Amino acid sequence: MLLISALSFLLCILSAASVTPPRPKALRAPHPLPPLPSSPRFNVLLDPPVVSRNGTQLPPYAQTYYFDQLIDHNNPSAGTFKQRYWHTYEFYEPGGPVILSTPGEVDASDYTPYLTNKTLNGHVAQLLNGTTVLLEHRFFGNSNPHPDLSSQSLRVHTVQQAVEDLAYFAQHVQLPMPGSDQLAPGKAPWILMGGSYAGALTGYTLNSHPDVFYAGYASSAVVQAIVDFWGYFEPIRQSMPQNCSADVQAVITHVDSILLANDTTQVHNLKKTFGLDGLAHNDDFAAALQQNLFPWQSLQVSTGSEGDFYKFCDALEVKDGVSAPAQGWGLDHALQAWGSYWTSTFYTQICGSDDNELCLGTYDSTNPYWSYTYEPNPGRSWDWLLCTQFGFNFAGAPQAQPTIASRLVGAVWTERQCGYRFPDAGFQNSVASPNADGLNALYKGWNTTANRLIFANGQRDPWREATVAADNAVDPGLAMQPRLESSDGYHCSDLLMRESAASASVKKVQDDAVGKLAQWLLQWTPSA
Repeated sequence: MLLISALSFLLCILSAASVTPPRPKALRAPHPLPPLPSSPRFNVLLDPPVVSRNGTQLPPYAQTYYFDQLIDHNNPSAGTFKQRYWHTYEFYEPGGPVILSTPGEVDASDYTPYLTNKTLNGHVAQLLNGTTVLLEHRFFGNSNPHPDLSSQSLRVHTVQQAVEDLAYFAQHVQLPMPGSDQLAPGKAPWILMGGSYAGALTGYTLNSHPDVFYAGYASSAVVQAIVDFWGYFEPIRQSMPQNCSADVQAVITHVDSILLANDTTQVHNLKKTFGLDGLAHNDDFAAALQQNLFPWQSLQVSTGSEGDFYKFCDALEVKDGVSAPAQGWGLDHALQAWGSYWTSTFYTQICGSDDNELCLGTYDSTNPYWSYTYEPNPGRSWDWLLCTQFGFNFAGAPQAQPTIASRLVGAVWTERQCGYRFPDAGFQNSVASPNADGLNALYKGWNTTANRLIFANGQRDPWREATVAADNAVDPGLAMQPRLESSDGYHCSDLLMRESAASASVKKVQDDAVGKLAQWLLQWTPSA
């Protein structure tokens, strides 16, 4: 995975808080940005008045609240910081659950639709008489324990601290609604819901704090930290049009053979085919070709065959108005067609007028982008978790496996960038070594267990191999930890209620989840 992570293809150029130093107006990442393991972002009309079931007009969904969160759960004397959250009780009735979620590694103010019944969170609240809460993750948006994102400040930016944030919030928050003194865990059932990284946090938190959260729902939850994450491309290879998959595999095999042979003339001509002959480093060129695969993550069942991913496949597979057979057109046509797509359309789309090295090169360690510590800066915040814990380095498949991504791109390519990003973090030889094994040992990864925890997955999700639906994961068959799967679902499809109209299997996941949660709530009894 490219180190510089943020929402797919968006730059990390957000306005700094007034306490941070000024920075360039147009500072760009030295590489287009890959997709995050985050819940889908979508827009709905949030302007109409919010009204409770008894007719009381409530604050708008966008009303921001602040909670005094501990800076360091291992050292409470370090003080607190202001953690943002959003909340509504339009569907709440006494005895109903508190439904908490975090969008994870993003500015949470863009995710207030997750309070509404346009999402599974709000749908559950509507059917089960609950109140919804959205909590911003530490070091994202405006919820920052420290005024900068230096390596020293980020020492308290860990998965463990994020897990403790969720538990501490539930135990101590006074929600701005009537009867809030009766909503603490033990007095009311708390349900934790999340998708992708936030889904992993849901699993981790229920595993470690079963006394705080009564139930949980984890969609596309990336519970298994993986350093060499070649599995990201496997669901794409398996689910993309067969002719496109065949031709992409053929081109990648050819690309790797040319780059490994390292004949200067052949390498130059290959790069020139894509308009990338200005890239000095072969692994940067190989990594650039991953960019055509990343738009897969933005697909949903309701989008059908629209979007940039299918435009890419059409560029390779439609010739003179005729689609290629299942085996594709073959290497010669696919190579030239892929190159033409880059030179005619794609390069300008992702790089604008920048030259190859400025846009796609990653070896300039003097680029000021690496060292700016202003906040908010979601790319830097997420990179810290990748460099220190998760890994999730997008890579080509092992030799025994077919691959649609170059095998010349692996963990070393990404972890070198960690050294540029955090030169004072103590990485050996300035190359990161994420402690994925430690994280998996702590929270059990694919084997995470908890009572009343639902895992939901889609077969077409590119993050599937980091979830409990991975090919190598074993379902323990626990009645209190059901696993739901949609055969045609993508990343977190089940969190979006609109997808139920497009997919019967997604609707079944949503209906089964509501049914399970309703059944469990009938069994809940106060403990405080």
